[in-house]
Formats: sequence, C-alpha cells, structure tokens
Amino acid sequence: MDVTQSAYWNRIAQTARAEQRPFFSLAPMEAVTGSVFRRVVMRAAAPDNFYTEFTNALSITHPKAKFTTRGRLYIDEREQPKPIVQLWGNSGEDFAKAAHEVQAQGYEAIDINMGCPDMAVIKNHSGSDLIRHFDRAKEVIEGARQADLPVSVKTRLGYSEVSEYETWIPFLLQQQVPVLTVHVRTREEMSKVPAHYELIDNLVQMRDTLAPDTLLQINGDIADYQAGCDLAKQHPGVDGIMIGRGIFTNPYAFEKQPQAHSTHELLELLRYQLDLYDEFVALGLQGHFAPLQRFFKIYVRGMRHAAEIRNDLMQTKTTDDVRKIIDQLETEL
Repeated sequence: MDVTQSAYWNRIAQTARAEQRPFFSLAPMEAVTGSVFRRVVMRAAAPDNFYTEFTNALSITHPKAKFTTRGRLYIDEREQPKPIVQLWGNSGEDFAKAAHEVQAQGYEAIDINMGCPDMAVIKNHSGSDLIRHFDRAKEVIEGARQADLPVSVKTRLGYSEVSEYETWIPFLLQQQVPVLTVHVRTREEMSKVPAHYELIDNLVQMRDTLAPDTLLQINGDIADYQAGCDLAKQHPGVDGIMIGRGIFTNPYAFEKQPQAHSTHELLELLRYQLDLYDEFVALGLQGHFAPLQRFFKIYVRGMRHAAEIRNDLMQTKTTDDVRKIIDQLETEL
C-alpha cells in the first residue's frame, strides 16, 4: 500500500486540518503504551491516535514466542481509535508474516521502529541500527507492505552524527511512506541534548520536494498540546506532533484547553489505572506489578511530600496496597 492509498492516515490528517492544527500522537514507549495506559490517557485527554509498545516482528508468528506478544498486541473494544501497531526487527520475511497476522487481529496500520536506541535492539540489527543499513531498512518496509495496511516509519536524524539526516531522511521519503515521524536527535544523543528544532524546516523542504504526500510528524521535547501547536506554527508544513516523556509530567498533556487538575482528580485517574490493570491481568494476559510502579510519579508530582509518597507507593506489592495509600491520602486531604 503506498502513500496515496492510506485512508487511515488521511482520516486523521483531515480531522486535524479542519480544526487548523497538527494531529497529535502518544509516542510508542516500551512497557508504557499498552492497552491499560492508552485508556488512561483516553480518559484524561486523548490524542488523535495511539501506538502500541514496540513488538518484535519475528515473535508475532513464532510458534513459541507468539504467546509473549498477546499482552503487547491486546486492544480493548473500548479503544477508539484503534492504536497503530509498532514493529521492530531486521527481516523482510518476518515483517511480511507479522503484517498479515496483525491485520488479521484487526489492526489498521503498521509503524516500523527505526529509532530505538536500546543496545539490545541495536545488537539485533534493528531499531536505530537500520539508519546504518539502508538496504535492510528498505527490505523491512517492503516486507511490512505485503499486507493491505499503510506502513509508516519512526526514526531519528542519524545514528552518530546529526549530518546523517541529509541522506537518511531523503532515503526514507523516497519510500513514499504515508507518515514519517522524526525524533529530532541522533541515537548517540539519546535525550541528553535539546531536540534539533533548527532542522525542522529542512525536513519540511525535503518532504515537499521528494514526497509531498507524506505526512511529517515531529517528536522530541514537546511537553503538551499547546507546545505542539506552537511548534507547528513556527514551522509551517509540519503535519503531526508526537508527545512522549511529556505524558509523565502531565497525564493531561493532550488537553486542548489546559486547566488545573486537583489532587483528587489525579488520584482518581490512578484508581482507574489500577482497575484497568486488574482487568488486564484477569484476562490471563502477561502483566507484572513492577512496571506499573513506573507510573506512580505521574500522579504524585506536585503534591506536598511527593518524594515520600512516591517512596511509599514504590514499596507496594499489589494494587490493593496502592489503593490503601490513596485512601489515606484522600482522608488527609
């Protein structure tokens, strides 16, 4: 499926354009953007679309490993719109098999991870390692296109040097993907330096020249909806904004009209996440309590004695333990 056939992305882009704004996405994040947290963000303030956690294309159809992907690929019937499945790997054959499987599971779009900086992924010649191997990157795109789904790409400017974007981004644009998401840093920079917003206009110009139908989405250091709209205004031609770490500072990051949220509202949102987590585990899906703890800082940030409260929460072992602390906090409030 080429860029002109992507009804999924056209629908998202047209809705945003009608409101004279960029479209917004929650970034795919490992052990974060599963079904539970996607629904938490939906309740707080939903973006235009979501992504799954990134999933190994090989594992999806592997006779033994496929059972480990059930939790990652789970979509609750209440999730609207359905998330985009993000896949990683290095084999066109693996992507072709995975693409047919996720289509059968009801997914409407695929995104390929070409930016993950994790060393384990890189040693697998996947993620941001693909920036160094154009032939393999093309192979996995073509493999993913074997199903009748739009195939987008998320990447970084380069692997080691910022200047690598001058060849890497044009190469990706020449693949005529419906959406190209660029985290405007290199793999080596991780998130240790400010995002290179000064290069956004160059990216827009490349897109306009090589693939005018491709939607350009920018990721990196964008805190919330207002910051995203401001960035898009400063750089005409940007179609979409992706927010990642900003959601850990503010679960209401996608709120179009920002407002103050009480401690009670935040604690109720945490209760909702706990309830969803219990439902998820009750379905027999893979779920561990420890990853749930990484979310606690979202809800206690800004509270009096936040460090002590978070420490107490980190000592919990069950969702009921967390609820007891919430009950105590609300009594004190």
